[in-house]
Amino acid sequence: MKFFAEFKKFITRGNVVDMAVGVIVGSSFTAIVNALSNNILKPLVNWLLALVFAANSISELYTPLTAVYDAEGNLDLTQSIYIDWGTFINASINFFLIALVLFTIVKLINKLREGHNQLADDIKKLKPTKEEKKEMKAQGIKLTDRDAVKAYYAAKEAKAAEAKAAEEAAAAEKARLDREANPTTEDLLKQILATLKKDA
Repeated sequence: MKFFAEFKKFITRGNVVDMAVGVIVGSSFTAIVNALSNNILKPLVNWLLALVFAANSISELYTPLTAVYDAEGNLDLTQSIYIDWGTFINASINFFLIALVLFTIVKLINKLREGHNQLADDIKKLKPTKEEKKEMKAQGIKLTDRDAVKAYYAAKEAKAAEAKAAEEAAAAEKARLDREANPTTEDLLKQILATLKKDA
């Protein structure tokens, strides 16, 4: 029984399930990427190469380093040493497609996660805390009365905005008084210039 309980705990862990989903989705996207590469992009690339290099397909793009010819005078690739540009181009196309698909998936997941977090924050803001419930009860506001609850939150936000504005004004006044008590060289020069202009 303990074995099955541990197995159930292991199999229902989030990272195991996420890994299984990732493998399944990854294999599905690999099939999509291969189909896109083999059936759509490669024919287009082959067509462009036929126009540019007079080659029929990517597989014909190679540079022989040591050429061995068969009896008919054709290049024997199994015996020759050559640079296979076609395979490199094919791998580059596949890499680009996989990277593009992964980037799109990650971007979509991040956007969904941000939306989920924003929704959770909005729900938390709408859900009153114990202190807010006590304040509303003291003011005679029922939680079922949406208009009264909205008015309560609007008044609370206005009061918070007023408090913030007052705090900023007090900080600005304190900074001004501190600067007057301890003037900088620039302030002293400005005072001297103002005095000279006044005397003139």
